[in-house]
Amino acid sequence: MKLYIKYMVSLRCKMLVKTELKSLGLHYTSVELGTVEIMENISDEKREKLRKVLLESGLELMDDKKAMLIEKIKIVITEMIHYNEELPKVNYSEYISKIMGYDYTYLANVFSEVKGITIEHYIIAHKIEKVKELLLYDELNLTEISYRMNYSSVSHLSTQFKKVTGLTPTYFKNLKDKKRKSLDDV
Repeated sequence: MKLYIKYMVSLRCKMLVKTELKSLGLHYTSVELGTVEIMENISDEKREKLRKVLLESGLELMDDKKAMLIEKIKIVITEMIHYNEELPKVNYSEYISKIMGYDYTYLANVFSEVKGITIEHYIIAHKIEKVKELLLYDELNLTEISYRMNYSSVSHLSTQFKKVTGLTPTYFKNLKDKKRKSLDDV
């Protein structure tokens, strides 16, 4: 049986879910970002206990089909940007459509309807957060970051960064109190 969990976007979330499943005596075959595959059917009582425990930790057990689809899209984008060494060289729309197994137009329409922003803006927000992270690490220069994040140029990266944050990448890098968002807040 597959369960879908909202806001499950980190390794820490996965560890927490595994712990809670064990405490409820549920046996899982896999725990991935946003999804859990359990071996047995879950009783309404255990499902409600799991829902309450997850809510206390800031996670949410989902039942709504659109919400589950949105969460899957968010996970694909999060993994694509934050957990891969390199971004895919194909259009993001093609990549997301292929991974999800749905027509991109359908995914984009559902995402916009539910979230109130486009998938493109969601991707940009995550890319900017990743750029902030890379700037803070101070291991790559702006040209290398631009290349790694698939920007056409440093100028394009700088323009988009300033549009989203109000700051230039250089100014952000030199700030003493650097503000990054958690992935849940992007």
